[in-house]
Amino acid sequence: MIKKLRVDHRLLHGQVAFSWTSALNVDCILIANDSVMKDELRKTTLKMAKPNGVKLVMKNIEDSIKAINSGVTDKYKLFIVVESIADAAALINGVESIRALNLGGTKATDKTRNISKAMNVTPEEEDILKNLVDKGVDVTIQMVPEDTAVPVMKAL
Repeated sequence: MIKKLRVDHRLLHGQVAFSWTSALNVDCILIANDSVMKDELRKTTLKMAKPNGVKLVMKNIEDSIKAINSGVTDKYKLFIVVESIADAAALINGVESIRALNLGGTKATDKTRNISKAMNVTPEEEDILKNLVDKGVDVTIQMVPEDTAVPVMKAL
């Protein structure tokens, strides 16, 4: 069962590893990211951030979609973390059962605008988010479980 899909450019770190896994009572974290699968140092770093008692799986986006749709992840209380809004959209479009998206944090660049404390989006990402909302996906911004979830359209 998918408990949450989250965009966080840092992927797995203290906030995700402990606050969210505890609040969601998950037993498996899926890092869905194409570049991580090509970077042994990043994989090792992510493994070190994993909380005790929680399984960590890392797959590229395509394999993540296949695994979820095959039912192999159904036995887990699954927390999926992706690095970008585009990756989240790919998962949502590829997995019918994902109907909600949590936005945690994305990097600020010269092409982004800040829409919350840690969320920075490009015009293209704004379009993606609007399209997801139009399709009925519940998209909210929430850094930590204790924060109130803000509907993304309110921030845009």
